Amino acid sequence: MYYEILPTKILQTPAPSNPYFRQAWEFCRDWALGQTTFVLHTSGSTGLPKPITLTRAQMQASARITGQALGLKEGDAALVCLNVAYIAGTMMLVRSMEIGLTMYIVSPSSQPLEALPEEINVDFAAFVPLQIQTLLETQPSRLDSLKVILVGGAAISEALLTQIKTVRASVFSTYGMTETVSHVALQRLNGTEEAAKSYQFLTGIEAEVDERNCLRVRGEVTNGEWIQTNDVVVFTGEREFQIVGRADNIINSGGIKIQLEKVERAFEQVWNRSARYFAWWKPDERLGQRLILVLETSEEVDVEALKKGLAFFLSPYEIPKELIKVEKFRETPTGKVDKRATFASSQSL
Repeated sequence: MYYEILPTKILQTPAPSNPYFRQAWEFCRDWALGQTTFVLHTSGSTGLPKPITLTRAQMQASARITGQALGLKEGDAALVCLNVAYIAGTMMLVRSMEIGLTMYIVSPSSQPLEALPEEINVDFAAFVPLQIQTLLETQPSRLDSLKVILVGGAAISEALLTQIKTVRASVFSTYGMTETVSHVALQRLNGTEEAAKSYQFLTGIEAEVDERNCLRVRGEVTNGEWIQTNDVVVFTGEREFQIVGRADNIINSGGIKIQLEKVERAFEQVWNRSARYFAWWKPDERLGQRLILVLETSEEVDVEALKKGLAFFLSPYEIPKELIKVEKFRETPTGKVDKRATFASSQSL
C-alpha cells in the first residue's frame, strides 16, 4: 500500500483514512498553509529523545542546499519510506513540497519498494542501511532505476559499501542530525572516479572543531547558531572531513582509553557475515569499564578465532573481553540500533 501526494494539489486532496499516511498528509497541508514552526523529536540513538522546535526558514534552507547538491528538480518523483515523525522522513516531505517532487509514501519497513508497483518509477529516495542492504539482496534492478539515493542513520559496513558500489544510481552517505535539520554534509559512495573518502559540507555550512576535536557547525539551517556535536573528526580539506568516532564512545578500561568505533572497524575486518554488532561496555570492579562486543546472532561463534583475528588490528587492551549474543537487537523508532536498550535486555535474560 502506498499514498501519493502532489505538492500543488495537497489542499484539494482529502485526508487519507490510514493513520500513517494521514500524518504525512497533515504535515504537507500545514506546510502548504504556511505554518512557520514545527516540533520534532530526536531519534534517541545517542541519548533520550527530546523535542526540538525548527523554523520554516531553517527547513527551507536545508531543502534548498540538498536540492542543489543532488540536482533535484520539479517533476521528479520521491519515495518517502522513512518515518515521517522524525527529521529524515520529515525533510523528505519538505524537499518534495519546496522543490515540487511527486511523493510516493510507504510505511517504514525493510522492504520499502514492495508496497510500490513496479510500473511506478521514482528518481530520489533516502534509506537506512538495513533497507538498502535488503533491496540489494532482493530488488537490485529497482535500485538501479533511481537517480539519487541517500543512506544515513547508521554506520555502513565495508560489505555493504562493496555492494553499493555496484549500484548505477548516485549513492551518498549523509552526515547530520535533528538539530542541523537533517544532513549538512554528503559523501559519494559509488561511481568510478567519484567515490569520495571524506564528507563534503553543503553550501553555506560553516564548521570548526573544539578542544576535543569534536565538530561544530552553523548556517541558515541552524539559525546562524553553532551546533556542538560529540563527533571526533579529522579535516582532510578546507570543506572535507572524516569521522573518527564519538567522544562519548570512548571508554576507560583499566586506565586505557578505547574508542569503540575502532574496535567495531577491526571486528568488521574479521567477521565475514551480515549480522549486526556493536562494541559496548559493562561495569567491572577491577577495570572500571569492561570492553564487550554485542552480536545479533543465534549461531555458534568461534570466539578464540575472532580474538586471533582481532589481534592483527588491535592492541591486547582493545580486544573485547566478552562476546554477548542477542537474538534480536532493540531499535529506535527510526530503525537505528538502540545500544543501551539492547545491552540492558541482554543482561536481563
